[in-house]
Amino acid sequence: MAADNPSPPERPIYLDHHATTPLDERVLEAMLPYLREEFGNAASRTHVYGWRAEAAVEDARERLGEMLGARDPAELVFTSGATESNNLAILGLAEARRRKNHLITVETEHPSVLDPCRALARRGFDLTELPVDETGAVSVARVEAAIRDETLLVSVMAANNEIGVLSPIREIGELCRDRGIPFHSDAAQAAGKIELDVDRDGLDLCSVSGHKIYGPKGIGLLRVRKTGRKRPRLEPRQYGGGHEGGLRSGTLPVPLIVGLARALELCLEEREAEAERLGALRDRLRREIETALPGRVLLNGDAARRLPGNLNLSFRGVDGDRLIADLAGIAVSSGSACSSAEPGPSPVLLALGREPDLAKASLRFGLGRGTTLEDVIWAARRVVEAVGRQAPSG
Repeated sequence: MAADNPSPPERPIYLDHHATTPLDERVLEAMLPYLREEFGNAASRTHVYGWRAEAAVEDARERLGEMLGARDPAELVFTSGATESNNLAILGLAEARRRKNHLITVETEHPSVLDPCRALARRGFDLTELPVDETGAVSVARVEAAIRDETLLVSVMAANNEIGVLSPIREIGELCRDRGIPFHSDAAQAAGKIELDVDRDGLDLCSVSGHKIYGPKGIGLLRVRKTGRKRPRLEPRQYGGGHEGGLRSGTLPVPLIVGLARALELCLEEREAEAERLGALRDRLRREIETALPGRVLLNGDAARRLPGNLNLSFRGVDGDRLIADLAGIAVSSGSACSSAEPGPSPVLLALGREPDLAKASLRFGLGRGTTLEDVIWAARRVVEAVGRQAPSG
């Protein structure tokens, strides 16, 4: 079969879809009118250009709300991406609810959750960073045991950006709802890939990013629950016009908002078939590598409860820096793109109990919409060759 003997690729194989995804042509097509003739400012209320822009924004907001399970579209606040959404959720809630000062999160969270939580800790807040087990999962029991009367917020990501492990967000959401504690989840990696319903899952605050779902960079949203008891109240992080219900001032990027809605729409339409396809390709990639390198490969993260397009492997007896350098022709990473400026092993893998050398000798494969069987076979061979060039130590 041609797939078993693929020809060398004409361009590097892209297996870093957790870092970002290519813009889908269908998304670009939806955006183009608002980059050209429909250029109005959605806040211009005195003429047709503004009215059309506002209509496009509100249509996108309504569709996104329906897709995410937010019954009131006004609960969706447009931001520049999940990093801003996470900061607005955590810092905005802390500023608004000064009488409580305890935060609960997980040690394997994205830096855009951990860093604002740690910034608050330096200002006198009490921070609990829950450990994970050897598969990278956090238990509901650990969350429950950490809750106190003064707990202000629980923040647990829906799917980990490095090891793809899925968190029990629905169960944690029920726990937080029963205790009257706001629950936030960074769903940047989960939205459009797994089943997600912010109301059903108890996500008072939920962050989404466009460029993780084949949409444009520079756009995301934060769901802020407005219905029910003890709704979370946030202080804005920026001022100047009162846009987005006063929470996020600034001229709305209409083309990006339209693109975000179309991107999530396409992901949901294709989710089940794509999950099955990517899961099969991921398993094939793992099998090809492990079969050729017996005893030298360790899987990071739960084998079953993970994103279908995620594979994270560590390699025994390998220099991690040399491994990445030897993989020219494959776009792959050794950890979070948002942590790449900090040298050293992945904190997520260290939290799983991996030794520093083993954590550094790891590869994160992010398979996506454009990944083919030929890509997987070729990438597996290149990885096997690169690892094989390094004799196992000891």
